[in-house]
Amino acid sequence: MSDSFTMNEAQPRLLDTTDQGLIGAPLDRPEGALKVSGQATYTAEYHPEGMCHGVLVRATITRGTVTGFDETAAAALPGYLGLFHGPEFLRNPAQGMAGKAPTQPGDRVAYHGQPIALVVAESFETARDAAARIVVHYDEQPGAPVDPETAPSEEPDDRTVQGDLDAAMRKGAATLDRAYTTPGHAAAAMEPHAALAEWEGDHLTLHGALQMIRYNKAELADAIGVKPEQVRVLAPYIGGGFGSKLGISAEHISAALAARALKRPVRVVMARQTVFDAILRRTETAQRLRLAAETDGKLTAIGHEDRISNLEGEGFAEPTAAATQFLYAAPNRLVRKTISRNHRTPSGSVRAPGEAVGMFALECGMDELAETLGICPVELRLRNIPEKHPETGQTFTAHALAQALREGAQAFGWDKRTEPGTRREGEWLIGMGVASAARTNMLIASSARVTLTRDGALVETDMTDIGTGSYAILGQIAGEMLGLPIDKVSVHLADSDLPGASGSGGSFGASSAGSAVFLAARKIRDELAKRLGCAPEDVRVDRGQVTGDNKKAALADLLVEPIAMEASIESGETAKTHFSSGFGAHFAEVAVSEITGEVRVRRILGVFGVGRVLNEKTARSQAVGGMIWGVGSALHEELSHDPRTGHIVGRDLANYHVPSHADIPAKMEVRFLEERDDHANPIQSKGIGELGISGAGAAVINAIHNATGLRVYDFPATPDKIVQGFMEHGR
Repeated sequence: MSDSFTMNEAQPRLLDTTDQGLIGAPLDRPEGALKVSGQATYTAEYHPEGMCHGVLVRATITRGTVTGFDETAAAALPGYLGLFHGPEFLRNPAQGMAGKAPTQPGDRVAYHGQPIALVVAESFETARDAAARIVVHYDEQPGAPVDPETAPSEEPDDRTVQGDLDAAMRKGAATLDRAYTTPGHAAAAMEPHAALAEWEGDHLTLHGALQMIRYNKAELADAIGVKPEQVRVLAPYIGGGFGSKLGISAEHISAALAARALKRPVRVVMARQTVFDAILRRTETAQRLRLAAETDGKLTAIGHEDRISNLEGEGFAEPTAAATQFLYAAPNRLVRKTISRNHRTPSGSVRAPGEAVGMFALECGMDELAETLGICPVELRLRNIPEKHPETGQTFTAHALAQALREGAQAFGWDKRTEPGTRREGEWLIGMGVASAARTNMLIASSARVTLTRDGALVETDMTDIGTGSYAILGQIAGEMLGLPIDKVSVHLADSDLPGASGSGGSFGASSAGSAVFLAARKIRDELAKRLGCAPEDVRVDRGQVTGDNKKAALADLLVEPIAMEASIESGETAKTHFSSGFGAHFAEVAVSEITGEVRVRRILGVFGVGRVLNEKTARSQAVGGMIWGVGSALHEELSHDPRTGHIVGRDLANYHVPSHADIPAKMEVRFLEERDDHANPIQSKGIGELGISGAGAAVINAIHNATGLRVYDFPATPDKIVQGFMEHGR
């Protein structure tokens, strides 16, 4: 039995009455032991009989046309099986939730490093050697624009203009007009991108490192020219994604095409350098932030303009100013975007798109404005929290920013913060910084099936787990609703033959897929009430007993046959009238060497309002992971591009710097506020992971200013920039 639920109103808090103790509990991930013991099988670890290996051949020009391939040297290698290319190949990966094939350019090259063919051989080593021996002939078009500052640009129509920003800037008692830059970022998940394709007749089974199975199945079918029902996608374990595995990419299509031609399974695993070159990056940004305020700190104007980049024809545009649109009130507002159309690796979603880089400008700007006004940075933020969405007029759902700022300041010891540049420990200057956290919360259409038997319950959905805890959380929801201990609940995920869920992305997976599981389990409770003979609202299922209306029965006695229920959820009218977001506050303390410019983060506190916490352990892990990424964005991470060809240099984890253990303080504290968001979804929860990164880096940058008196506007704040700042200020 299946039905669909549309989110149109505030939802009752059923999970506050079930009393099983599973929801919110810090339970271990059920697959954790398999992962740490090497028994969880990832895509690159499958090895079916007859499998052969593929290695991608990539373009060595920036723009032009492939006119031919010379296989002579490659074909001489023992075990060489062939070269595959053609119009079905992908220019770049599909954007998240595309549900259709991305651009398939045929023989056209749009960026240096673009996958253009696949070599297949009996062994990986032979395929790798053969790929290096393929001679590619091009008709090159020189002069391809690769610099976002000089490449042709366009401005989308989705700007925000309210009031008169320029007039407010002229009249403001205090104003700020600053330019900020952020470099490109790579997702660089621990597990490289991989695919294993196997055909049985005209049906394809693909094992893939993919985040959104429901959409990926449709994308894959569209790309290779078959019906969706001829495709099955499996991704039970994924070693991180962070947006880079939202849509299908070259390895999936090339493996499927080669396997169909050879009538053998084909596995394609990208080298780390190929992942950097050919998988969507986070765009670099150039931002201009303007703020105006009265003497009491009330903002009268907010302007946030940014330039990002992507390939021609790509619809994705980094939503840099996403948080700026609702975080603070101001009657005069301008949000405007420019897209540079250059020939670099295409850009797309990387963890916390928009807010992760846009909040550097907004939150560092607020810090500087607070100093100009002589107002505490925490107090300035508190004075500008809007009552309703300042652009749309929507009513906010649960809104925890003020509480997070106040409780965070008290817990962190904010009252001990000193004037900039005045606290010293030897060569080390010490400072504290703060930033707000905000990340829009979304509900994405999802379905799930729950089956209750005398032996326990089974949860089935094509939802994925990219290391975030889906297996644990969905099992906890079902167990809580059906009165079962967690070891009696099995969770089957990431199989496209199962009911389609949202997938992992946008921090909406747990709430969306979890709501579908909740609704399916609620339907089972309704059926149990019917069998017991009581009203659905009166039924209780507790540790193997079903009660209601003074009636009682053993759960096993009501299960003469299993009960299987399927349910779906999607957003509805509530999304039009109410705006849901996670909110929080970041506090950081840093030490900066006056000699070397090194920045050491000494402690970080994140306080978050995320609705109902479904699993305290996995939730904290997500928040900490986001905060670490914030540190990396502030101090380390930076893609660099060759100015001649546009291709990425420093394309591995030896040269693309991310935080190590030594860069992250032992004291990383996370506090979740007690909150229920009744308008978000039936389980009152909100996203966590991307909220953890949004604003985190700005808190570190603001702490650097408090320590040194220096302002950094071009991120990351590497030691050379700090030293240069000291020199310019005569220190």
